[in-house]
Amino acid sequence: MCGIAGELRFDQQFADIRAVADMAEAQSRRGPDGEGIFSLGSRCFGHRRLSIMDLSQRAHQPFIDNLLGMGVVFNGAIYNHHELRAELIGMGYQFVSNGDTEVIIKAWHAWGPKSLDRFLGMFAFALWERDSGMTFLARDRLGIKPLYYTLNEQRMHFASSLPALLKAGDVDTSLDPQALHHYLTFHAVVPAPHTILRGVRKLPPGSLMTVHPTGKCDLSEWWRLEFKRSDEDESRSFDDWKSEVLAALRTSVKRRLVADVPVGVLLSGGLDSSLITGLLAEAGTADLRTYSIGFESVDSEAGDEYHYSDLIARHYATTHEKLHIPAAGLLQSLPDAIAAMAEPMVSHDCIAFYLLSQAVSKHSRVVQSGQGADEVFGGYHWYPPLTDVSPSSDGVDVYRRVFFDRNHEELSALLEPGWAMEDASSRFVSSHFAKPGADSAIDRAMRLDTTVMLVDDPVKRVDNMTMAFGLEARVPFLDHELVELAARIPARHKVSQGGKYVLKEAARSVIPAEVIDRPKGYFPVPALKYLRGEFLDYVRDTLDTPAARSRGLFRREAIDRMLESPDSHITPLRGSKLWQVALLEAWLQTNGL
Repeated sequence: MCGIAGELRFDQQFADIRAVADMAEAQSRRGPDGEGIFSLGSRCFGHRRLSIMDLSQRAHQPFIDNLLGMGVVFNGAIYNHHELRAELIGMGYQFVSNGDTEVIIKAWHAWGPKSLDRFLGMFAFALWERDSGMTFLARDRLGIKPLYYTLNEQRMHFASSLPALLKAGDVDTSLDPQALHHYLTFHAVVPAPHTILRGVRKLPPGSLMTVHPTGKCDLSEWWRLEFKRSDEDESRSFDDWKSEVLAALRTSVKRRLVADVPVGVLLSGGLDSSLITGLLAEAGTADLRTYSIGFESVDSEAGDEYHYSDLIARHYATTHEKLHIPAAGLLQSLPDAIAAMAEPMVSHDCIAFYLLSQAVSKHSRVVQSGQGADEVFGGYHWYPPLTDVSPSSDGVDVYRRVFFDRNHEELSALLEPGWAMEDASSRFVSSHFAKPGADSAIDRAMRLDTTVMLVDDPVKRVDNMTMAFGLEARVPFLDHELVELAARIPARHKVSQGGKYVLKEAARSVIPAEVIDRPKGYFPVPALKYLRGEFLDYVRDTLDTPAARSRGLFRREAIDRMLESPDSHITPLRGSKLWQVALLEAWLQTNGL
């Protein structure tokens, strides 16, 4: 797990080594163990290293293979690199390192872009060919690892973080109206290739960009998730599906133990992280470490789930650490957490993951986390209404009603008149639902959530907050083989009985029933939902700054109404609309925009 950066020139000029070094340095927290720069005429590549596989200098990046005339900068983990290495050695390739980075180069030389299909893991990398002048940017199937870029006629910059790109300069930092609509409507999800800034784009998940020396860029999709079922799938018994899910998850968890350092667990106390803990214990993981976090309660809403995380920790005799954050500590850490965001992230648990990662990084360098189970196995409350949609309807209206933070009319009343725009979020959902490969409203919604919402909300959040402390988070529920299996399972087996039905029943042979049958919880940070006292003062101060008032983004009367009664402005998904606008402004100010 690392940070990558680079500059590709298309105007026959030498690449700017200083710009690449600045972008790499801006990502030093992603890679605290080493740095490297490699320049080759019009191309320059930078890297910050977090040592997880092959801790020696032999795996230093940028990794150059002079014999093959290729190089790579890589962020992520290829879990089957040992198997691929053995296959490549059998083909005559020789290796000088023991990590996964060198395997990418050899695999690409052997199989070209088809090598992507062979990689099991999470990755974003830039690979270049010395002699052809071609550079290839690739991102894993489910976008677990990020890759941002800027592009004009003279050059391309790329990096693992959007703020790192700003360090290279020459970026159009005006707000992207379509991305702004997504942020304020589509639950702060800004789908690729857009970002909140007009001049910055991100490579879509499961995509490959081929960059020619002339600046021509060819974008192709190398993986796609389809919710297609055979007749056999439709008729397979629930017990058979349950067995297949558990077997696939066992494989996924075991794959994510591949490391040259110990692997722990972020244990919230919910079904997903508890099941991961149980499977790791079942696999014989020695000295398993688990970590939980809690905050102060607000009114009747609890700020921790220690009861359940303690239960699991005791059951499996893990080395367990609980971190309790008082309200003052939460508020004090907010600016640092916002600075760690590659893009504005409104979810309350960003700060939870930030503080948890800070504590965990003192003891572990790799953890497994439960993100993705709700999207993949139908755990959210907005899925059941979509099962009742008639076959003649595409389900877009129902999805908007249960998921969107506000409708287009409310958004128009929030923004200053100069920001009038079309309903980009509804158009995006309609377009995605219309794609082939999913025949019912519930399948279309779960496909959208798995391949878009999940990527640009929970997964991005976990990557940013953990990597702020050089902590690698692995997500076994996003193993692509498990995700493809889940897509074949009829929706009725997933959304029944409060959601994640097939996963819950599969878990009964592994973890205590008390954790499975508990009410569904979320990573609770109630102080950012119910803005009171100093938290409300922080929001008011942010929105009252000269920068905020001169930006001309939000109507002042709309902001004042939310400030007067924050609890009256809660989204259908139980988030604070006031926090949403304040977080955007705070992120822009943090990045000098």
